[in-house]
Amino acid sequence: MSEVPSPRLRISDQDRESALTALGEHMSVGRIDIDEFGERSAQVTAAKTRGELSEIFADLPEPHPAYDVPKTAVGEPEKPAWAGISPAQRVMGALLPILFIASIALIITTGVTWWFILVPIGISALGEGIWGKGWENAHKKLAKQRRRELDG
Repeated sequence: MSEVPSPRLRISDQDRESALTALGEHMSVGRIDIDEFGERSAQVTAAKTRGELSEIFADLPEPHPAYDVPKTAVGEPEKPAWAGISPAQRVMGALLPILFIASIALIITTGVTWWFILVPIGISALGEGIWGKGWENAHKKLAKQRRRELDG
């Protein structure tokens, strides 16, 4: 086993998680059984220093716990869900519910005939004609596409 940097240095919860992940990998390939995994997991939980943690892995090959590794890899910042939606689509998506509510309120309060509700319906049909069917759900499609890309 390679030399542990600063064996008297106290470990963090992230170091313990790294050790438990490494133990899980050893169990999945058959180096340790479920009972030994339980015993070593308890030792990992009770460990306070890097030296104590390294003793748990003394008889095991790599992987070993990684120390001082950032929890998430630094990459490009996550894009907002609306990143691929044009400003006009965003405005229309925000205005349509308001137009429906305003139309219903006008019909009820002023006695305007019922056909006034066709205004927001017409605008919705116009949006569908310009941006295609399902344009109001474009952000959901983009989110699904990003999840597929991340999953591989």
